[in-house]
Amino acid sequence: KTGPCTSALIAAGVSRVVAAMEDPNPRVSGSGFAALREAGIEVSCGMLHAEAREVIPGFVSRMTLGRPRIRAKLAMSLDGRTAMASGESQWITGAAARQDVQRLRAMSCAVLTGVGTVLADDCSLTVREGELGMEGEDARLAAQKQPIRIVLDSSLRTPATAKVLANPGSTLIFHDVSTEVPVSLSPHAGRLHGLTHGADGLDLAEMVKVLSARQYNEILVESGPRLAGALLQQGLLDELIIYMAPTLMGSSARPLVELPLDLMSQQVQLDIQDVRKVGKDWRFTAVPA
Repeated sequence: KTGPCTSALIAAGVSRVVAAMEDPNPRVSGSGFAALREAGIEVSCGMLHAEAREVIPGFVSRMTLGRPRIRAKLAMSLDGRTAMASGESQWITGAAARQDVQRLRAMSCAVLTGVGTVLADDCSLTVREGELGMEGEDARLAAQKQPIRIVLDSSLRTPATAKVLANPGSTLIFHDVSTEVPVSLSPHAGRLHGLTHGADGLDLAEMVKVLSARQYNEILVESGPRLAGALLQQGLLDELIIYMAPTLMGSSARPLVELPLDLMSQQVQLDIQDVRKVGKDWRFTAVPA
């Protein structure tokens, strides 16, 4: 939206430029530095490179891998359960963990869920200013730009009155390309996008390509165990953020993710990147090994 800063720096007569990292966008990577050097400006690049990448991990992922960074937020009991057999799940974790999740949403371009979660909870998937734990202008600005709400709904069962459609902001529903749009959703036709449907459900890799083409850098998954498990099995999850509450929900309660594994050799290895206490709960940040 603005011109390249290279021209402005040259015009300003700057003698030295220090940059943390080179732009990962292959269309422009290095060209600005080359122009500065040609103008006689000294350029130093690479200081705090790792720290700079941590500020824009989603953009780096989309530029270098062609896909956004996808993180799943999960909440479980000490025995690894996420909901009672009836589906009841509110609330496993405490207020501090839920506040932390609000900040994760505010950091994301889009929040992804499945239609099962929409039907069970009528979730909003919004950033709520009063729940961010931030004050004044910071909270207002954080809530001002809402993440896109994305629903995976192969047969278009999302009610027209669902909060994900009724709340301010944008919504995108992925469905089976062969599914006929019900009359109730006709006014929302612009929010629908058809995907190929395979034996295991909607083509998640195709969905990721669409999200990348829309220039979404950071995707936060807030879903049930089925979608989270499918993304994990297909290698589409970059990070898991797991909140663990100091409670036991019992053996008949639902598991963290649906992973129908039979052998120890099939287990999914994770690297724990961070562990910290959040209120009365614990938050684990892990990446698939």
